[in-house]
Amino acid sequence: NVKLGGLGPDYEAIKEKKEKLKQQKEYAKQIKERNMKSIASVQRLPTKPQVIASVSRQKALEYAKKIPRPKTFTTKQLDEKVKEERALPQTLNGSILPEIASLETLQNRHQKEKQVVAAFKNLHIL
Repeated sequence: NVKLGGLGPDYEAIKEKKEKLKQQKEYAKQIKERNMKSIASVQRLPTKPQVIASVSRQKALEYAKKIPRPKTFTTKQLDEKVKEERALPQTLNGSILPEIASLETLQNRHQKEKQVVAAFKNLHIL
């Protein structure tokens, strides 16, 4: 009762494989539909907390409107005075010159640099 292989194609084995593939595809479709339904129901749930958050935001904004704001006019007045005092020198063309360090600090720096150059000359490096 043993069936030996023949020379032609085995139509029965091909039909079995075809049916098995068909069943797999059908099962995959069913699973996909079930997953899509579950995802759709999960996406509906987070919308409720967002509504609650917007209500709490509205409450926070109303509270912020009721709080009196601190007066800041004193700092603005001080800034305007400082700007007036810091008027930069201008050339004849009207262009603004950069601020220059005080004359004493420049003279001190010049004297120090003279001493450094003199020291180099003594060592015959220059």
